Amino acid sequence: MASTQELTRRIKSVKSTRKVTRAMQMVSAAKMRKSQAATLASRSYADLAWGMLHSLSIDSGNVSDEIAESALSSLLAAKPQAARVAVVVISTNRGLVGSFNANLFSKLRSLEQTVGTDNIDYIVMGKKAAEMAARLRRHLVADFSKPDTVPDSSIIQPIARVLTQGFAEGTYKSAFVVYNKFVSTLVSEPRVQQLLPFMRPQGAGDSYAQEQGAGTETRAAQASLNSKVEYEFEPTPESVLEHLLPRILESQMYQTVLESDAAEHSSRMIMMKNATESAGDIISDLTLTFNQLRQNKITTELSEITAGKIALENSN
Repeated sequence: MASTQELTRRIKSVKSTRKVTRAMQMVSAAKMRKSQAATLASRSYADLAWGMLHSLSIDSGNVSDEIAESALSSLLAAKPQAARVAVVVISTNRGLVGSFNANLFSKLRSLEQTVGTDNIDYIVMGKKAAEMAARLRRHLVADFSKPDTVPDSSIIQPIARVLTQGFAEGTYKSAFVVYNKFVSTLVSEPRVQQLLPFMRPQGAGDSYAQEQGAGTETRAAQASLNSKVEYEFEPTPESVLEHLLPRILESQMYQTVLESDAAEHSSRMIMMKNATESAGDIISDLTLTFNQLRQNKITTELSEITAGKIALENSN
């Protein structure tokens, strides 16, 4: 059994650890509130804009021949002749987030099994995703830094530029994003969402990515997918869509980053809360063991003193 001195050192050490985890919990809670507010504030706009974009896709039947035959159809139509697939992976920069990254990479592996690893160009945001790509020797084409605070929308523009240029030039036949969607403080859900081409889901026989991304829209956005919508453009469809399509793609990418950010801080706050509570339980157990050991020691000393006194009295 450990000595009282050793138990005292262990209690002191666990108390120091608890102070650190409690401080990290408070920091994560503050970041979590900001990131959740930013995510929920922009989610409806991003979902409705994405639903409108699906309504404009060529295969939805809502696009005029003039638009379909224009150069804008480069982002609205599939590229069956292309061989490569672009995959954007949004992870964390640091650990202490539980199974956050493990679930994300598990969802990525399921996409790899469907598409084929040799056909994928990886674009990562977050150090953990970059480490994964380097460890598994994936074909990494771009590595973007991920801020620890609520990100600005400008960080999405380089990623969207890589995707749109590669898709318009025929390098990529499709583009996906793999991220953790924020559901609640306790729950985050890994998702695979197809970004390009802008194709409307057709039903039970859809591709893997469309099925995986089908739950990202709100009810209003989903209703727009299921209805025929006619749009009027001023001054011309070409001038409007030339600016609209890249912006909507950027807004969707930005929303996935916000979702991942909110899920990350929520997961880290929960982990630090659990660690703080576990440290408190360990301190209670160690304190109880320390008190029992000290009581036994005192009882033994009292017994020895009593026995010594009785022995002296008998000798006299």
